[in-house]
Amino acid sequence: MTPRCRMRILAISDIPERVLYDDFSPERWRSRVDLVLSCGDLDQEYLEFLVTVLDVPLLYVAGNHDVSFRSQPPGGCDDIDGRVLRVGGLCIAGLAGCMRYNAGREEYQYTERQMAWKVHRLEYKVWRAGGVDLMLSHAAPVHCPAFKQCPAPAGSGRWCTHPECPSHLAACLDAGDPCHRGVEAFRRLILRHRPRYWLHGHNHLTYAWVPRISTIAQTTVINAYGHYLLDTAVRPLVRRTSAEPSTSLRPS
Repeated sequence: MTPRCRMRILAISDIPERVLYDDFSPERWRSRVDLVLSCGDLDQEYLEFLVTVLDVPLLYVAGNHDVSFRSQPPGGCDDIDGRVLRVGGLCIAGLAGCMRYNAGREEYQYTERQMAWKVHRLEYKVWRAGGVDLMLSHAAPVHCPAFKQCPAPAGSGRWCTHPECPSHLAACLDAGDPCHRGVEAFRRLILRHRPRYWLHGHNHLTYAWVPRISTIAQTTVINAYGHYLLDTAVRPLVRRTSAEPSTSLRPS
């Protein structure tokens, strides 16, 4: 793990925001951002605009709506899927895509076994780098601490509760539909390598059960939907969610 250093990170995902595009103010943003991290499902033009006007590195992973990136990646930006990079003293690694629900790997959709293989290949690079400070992904990690024993695991269409597990939240943070479910292999990576941060997208904050910030073990998990400013010198505030699960989700 690298020595702690301050980085001001603009994390973005899923939807372009007027404040960062149509109403962009260079004076407001340029002095506040050292690095941009995209968690996927954003247009090529949006990423190219931000990397140009902010004049800082932009790293990204592709989401399930970024199929065009395979033939036409955003210019000036770095795809970090399956890679480990050191930026400004931070060791950052990335994993693209989400769980498979209606397509295959060419559309950045993977089975759990395929995701586990992606994680396995990345872990060797993480080991060689001496650890990882920040993970970037499109899909979220599984939060449920009893996933293996869960009678209604994430992605089954039902919500799990575990009264026998004190660390389980009253409102489950895992999606109940196959498209938005978290990745079990991501959770295992967190428990093995303990990154300080895990940034993801895919699960919109407009879904009733989705928090902006949560924790898995000692890792702060941040949903970058829209945008989120992360200052690594300031510990993010984690709020317990009181949201009731929603069953009206559709793939997005």
